[in-house]
Amino acid sequence: MIYGNVRKGIFLRRPNRFVAYVDIDGAEEKVHVKNTGRCRELLVPGAQVVLEEGLGEKRKTKYSITAVYKNGIIINMDSQAPNAAAAEAVLDGRIAEIGSVDILKREVKYLNSRFDIYYEAGSRKGFAEVKGVTLEKGGDVYFPDAPTDRGRKHLLELVKAAEEGYEASVIFIVQLKCGGVFRPNAETDPKFAEALRFAAQKGVNIIAYDCFVEENEMTVNKRVKVELE
Repeated sequence: MIYGNVRKGIFLRRPNRFVAYVDIDGAEEKVHVKNTGRCRELLVPGAQVVLEEGLGEKRKTKYSITAVYKNGIIINMDSQAPNAAAAEAVLDGRIAEIGSVDILKREVKYLNSRFDIYYEAGSRKGFAEVKGVTLEKGGDVYFPDAPTDRGRKHLLELVKAAEEGYEASVIFIVQLKCGGVFRPNAETDPKFAEALRFAAQKGVNIIAYDCFVEENEMTVNKRVKVELE
C-alpha cells in the first residue's frame, strides 16, 4: 500500500468524523479524515499527522490524513489501507494461515455480508474479513476502539461459512509495528469480544499481523500473538 504526494502537518481539531483542521506550514487547512472511528488517543491537538494530497475535481478538501505520530511511533489510520495491504499479503502468500492462493476476489457477497476477501487454492475455498487496528495501549493492541454491531455480524456469518465447508478467517491488520499481543477490546465492546471467542471455537481462524509503516507506505510485516481471554 503506497501513497503519493505526502506531507506533514499539526492536528488542531476534528469537528466531526469526516473533517479535521490541520496546521500546514503555518496555515490552517480543512482536511478529510480517512477513518470514521473515534481515534481519540491518536488525533489529539498538537499531534503530527501525515497527509496525502488527493486528486480529482470533485474533492471537497485538498488533503486527507493517512497517519499520525504517537509517542514517536507512526501509526497508519487510513481505514481503507488494511484491506489493500491484506489482499497484497494473501496474494504474495505472506499470510501463513491461508497460504498460497490461485484466485483472489475482493468484496464478495455471502449471506447478508460482503466479505473483504474471497480466495480459492486448489480445492480450498475461503472467506476472510479484514479489520484495521489502531488502538495501542502499553505495547499491546486492541480492537475495536468503539462498539461495532457490524463487526459482530461479520463474525457470526463467518461461523456460518465455516459450517458450510469454507475456510473462514478474520484478519486483524495492526497499522503499526507491534511488539506485544492482540486482544479484543472487551471493555469497550464485550459483545464483539464474546463473538470473537465464539467464532474461534467454531473454527474461524483469528489472525493478526502488524505492519511496516512509513509516511508513504504500509506493508504487512509479521504475525502478532492473539490472546482471546
